[in-house]
Amino acid sequence: MTTYALLLRGINVSGHRKLPMAGLRALLEDLGHGDVKTYLQSGNAVFTTGDDTPEDALAAAIEEAIEQRFGFRCDCLVRDGAYLAAVAEACPFPADELEGKQLHAVYCSAPVTPDRFAAVDAGAHAPEAFALGDRVVYLYTPDGLGRSQLAEALLRPSLTKGLVVTARNWNTVRKLIGMTAAG
Repeated sequence: MTTYALLLRGINVSGHRKLPMAGLRALLEDLGHGDVKTYLQSGNAVFTTGDDTPEDALAAAIEEAIEQRFGFRCDCLVRDGAYLAAVAEACPFPADELEGKQLHAVYCSAPVTPDRFAAVDAGAHAPEAFALGDRVVYLYTPDGLGRSQLAEALLRPSLTKGLVVTARNWNTVRKLIGMTAAG
């Protein structure tokens, strides 16, 4: 049995693309997943599955089911608990010393390479900073993500073209690690 986190992109934001968490839990159970739990209203779920379906195939099936049930397309990423823990362990920033709103993991659907972000002058946005990891961009924003000019530069469509990207603050990263570890 593998425990996964489901990361939905862009739901329940400003009253748009409403997806009730009870409905998401029911959808995941209807797809045959077990131990389904959700966290917050912004599209975080944890579930178990006993088969060896690849993460991308799980995400595609969930995207299709959301579109059929709720009437809109929603990008999804599925990552197992071991991956989430490895991302946190590899964080190049002092996560234990920062507030959760200051540090973010921007999860990506494919590997991220330095050439993709070469046009971003990180020094121009200091003290904000970013680092690349395994299908993740670590983003340090001392004043929070909502005010971050570096986040805006990194996440512009021309740089993220072809990727599904979704950001989680470090409080959520920690919570999802705990939820997937608890299985």
